[in-house]
Amino acid sequence: MLEFLREHQQNMMMVLAGVCFVMSGFVLFSRTISTKRRTQLFVLGISAMMLLIFDRHAYQFRGVDTPAGYVMVRLCNFMVYSLTLVVMWFFNEYLEDFLMQHAEKERRSHRFLAARILMITDEILIVLTQFTGFYYYFDDGNYYQRGKGFLLCFIFPLTITALQLSQVYEHRKYLRPIQSIPLFLFTSLPIIATVVQVFVYGLSLTNITLVSTVMVLYVFAIIETDDEVERAHQKEIELLRNEEHYMRSLMVQTAYAFSEAIEAKDKYTNGHSRRVADYSMKIARLAGKSDKECREVYIAALLHDVGKIGIPNSIINKPGKLSEEEYEAIRQHPTVGNQILSKITVADYLSIGAHYHHERIDGKGYPDGLKGDEIPDIARIIAVADAYDAMTSKRSYRDVLPQEAVRDEIIKGLGTQFDNTYGRIMLKMMAEDIEYRMRESDEDMPQD
Repeated sequence: MLEFLREHQQNMMMVLAGVCFVMSGFVLFSRTISTKRRTQLFVLGISAMMLLIFDRHAYQFRGVDTPAGYVMVRLCNFMVYSLTLVVMWFFNEYLEDFLMQHAEKERRSHRFLAARILMITDEILIVLTQFTGFYYYFDDGNYYQRGKGFLLCFIFPLTITALQLSQVYEHRKYLRPIQSIPLFLFTSLPIIATVVQVFVYGLSLTNITLVSTVMVLYVFAIIETDDEVERAHQKEIELLRNEEHYMRSLMVQTAYAFSEAIEAKDKYTNGHSRRVADYSMKIARLAGKSDKECREVYIAALLHDVGKIGIPNSIINKPGKLSEEEYEAIRQHPTVGNQILSKITVADYLSIGAHYHHERIDGKGYPDGLKGDEIPDIARIIAVADAYDAMTSKRSYRDVLPQEAVRDEIIKGLGTQFDNTYGRIMLKMMAEDIEYRMRESDEDMPQD
């Protein structure tokens, strides 16, 4: 295995360097990653790429007994040591910012500062090594050789990585797997590779492992960012749903308040608007309307008599027969309702229900004398429900009509007063109401 790695490690370095370059480009132009993290990942990638390029050239120029070989082997080895620290430095910055953001750290840890101090110290020793041969030196054949302090050059990265690993382990409970896995890999695998490299000469296990974990960090950073974008998208959808639910509830409650205000004027129509709304929604549902359409029918039916607000109480609560003038005043409530509700432009179906619910299929209704399909669908539904509730509610001049009498009136009105489809649906609902529950209840009836 080791011989295979020695034989192919330079090719592996070139492949990994190319992948780092490509991934750095992706990160640089990504708009889903924050600018600061994007910069850190970009520098990490470019540093890792350069690390492998210089490491590969260090192998290529070793033993080359020329002035160019003499300079290049020393330059490349110096850059390998230095760039390893650059990668570790920017990962240290990345990790600190990441934990501050995701692990709810209130202040920066002294371990990050200690890691920086160790990296600066190690860099100073690398520079001094060029003159002292402390970490490494080159023999007469221009070959790299380990110096007396070579163990120390492994101890510094090991200690730095161990400090970083301790931070990840300490705050693991705050991180999701997609966040903790790359951090654990970055801080643990190089430690293992470094320990192995102490005993294996001629392999760049630490650098190859370090660069490989940078690539893993890239991949997981992109996956995590996409995951966060998706979660934010889902949260936005949930907020919109909650907002829609709130607005829907607000509209229904407002409609209830209006309907109660209307019925407060008429002691003989307690619960009329609510019952008409219930019947209308059942008709709409049985007719195959969508949930949205059924809700619109329900709210429009609640407010279909809002125009009665403008009619004098003396007319609405008159116990006897209305005069021609009084009846004409009553006939104005669809027009008044339309004038009131037409101000709500975001829900035009409200004014439509109020305006046209007294129109007839044969054109003999009011206020506009529309007929057939000229009458809006929502108004044709409410018209059936409104007439049904009027017949099944107590009035000053009569009691609740028997169910058979109501059925006869609905049948008589099919195609003339009522839309055939919705009228027949009402008849079906009545047929299923064997105990005649669909009528004004004792609780709804006016109290003397």
